[in-house]
Amino acid sequence: MKLITAIIKPFKLDDVREALMDLSVTGMTVTEVKGFGRQKGQTEIYRGAEYSTNMVPKVKVEIATNDDIAERAVEAIQQAAHTGAIGDGKIFVTDIEQAVRIRTGETGAVAL
Repeated sequence: MKLITAIIKPFKLDDVREALMDLSVTGMTVTEVKGFGRQKGQTEIYRGAEYSTNMVPKVKVEIATNDDIAERAVEAIQQAAHTGAIGDGKIFVTDIEQAVRIRTGETGAVAL
């Protein structure tokens, strides 16, 4: 099992969700986050005054998948979130040692 964590631009969330649904991904967790990478923040105008912020709004998408579709899920996220501009985001893939469905007590891949 794999945990796929993607940090993407907020306006790309619907595209990523649709791409994952096409792969029959059954669930995801979405969190609004802030951070920075190479783009080093942004400049905004508030009430006529310009100010800089070093944190850029992003969306974190987390999905747990079976090993057999993990690579396809990563490719789907990459294609759906791509704009070609700086700040498109990152995708991280980590192993899941154990998963438990609280309601039934099922464990392993069945719990996904």
